[in-house]
Amino acid sequence: MRDPLGHDLVRDHTVYACVMGSRAFGLATDGSDTDRRGVYVAPTELFWRFDKPPTHVTGPRHEQFSWELERFCSLALRANPNLLECLHSPLVEYADPTGLELLDLRDAFLSRRADATFRGYAAQQLGRLEADIRTHGQPRWKHAMHLLRLLMSCRDLLRTGRLTIDVGDQRERLLSVKRGELSWDEVRAWMRTLHEETDTAAARSPLPTDPDRPRIEAFLTRVRRTSATFPLPPKPA
Repeated sequence: MRDPLGHDLVRDHTVYACVMGSRAFGLATDGSDTDRRGVYVAPTELFWRFDKPPTHVTGPRHEQFSWELERFCSLALRANPNLLECLHSPLVEYADPTGLELLDLRDAFLSRRADATFRGYAAQQLGRLEADIRTHGQPRWKHAMHLLRLLMSCRDLLRTGRLTIDVGDQRERLLSVKRGELSWDEVRAWMRTLHEETDTAAARSPLPTDPDRPRIEAFLTRVRRTSATFPLPPKPA
């Protein structure tokens, strides 16, 4: 179902847009989808009404999903992997001055909280994969590949303090998992190794314990205040 207000907000008020998924991770193959993610700023005036603007919007383009700025910042402050990786996509399609400022803040969202959230997401996905094995006799190999990629990203973030989402020279080995060329025992052994390496990285990580919430909140407040000076046009009679 079309969401007229949400789609208008994405079309008219997007500040940042990027490509995510396999294309951003360096894992695209023939037929890979183009997953688009974005951030829009709902005009401040919309928050003065009883009916608040949507916190997120699906569409209007195929495989497109966007967050309102405050929702995006709130989730990223909790070290949500999807949001943090969105800010580090190598495939940025659009960024206005507010979007560029958001990109300049991306390191302010990074903290050791990522250890728990990234591995928490990985644990959830592992549970689904094991359920697939019990039901169908084998896991969904594509999902196993992305679980490994997420663990690699977590390990490297904790090691270096920087989030890099392109898999680089691990592309072919990860794609071999997607093709089912490794056994489940081999994949599980790789997961265990990544967890051990992440434990070591976490013990000496250069990341701060917590993200820089005051800096991000100051940015959000400034954006809201600026938006309030540009009222919405009147609705047609």
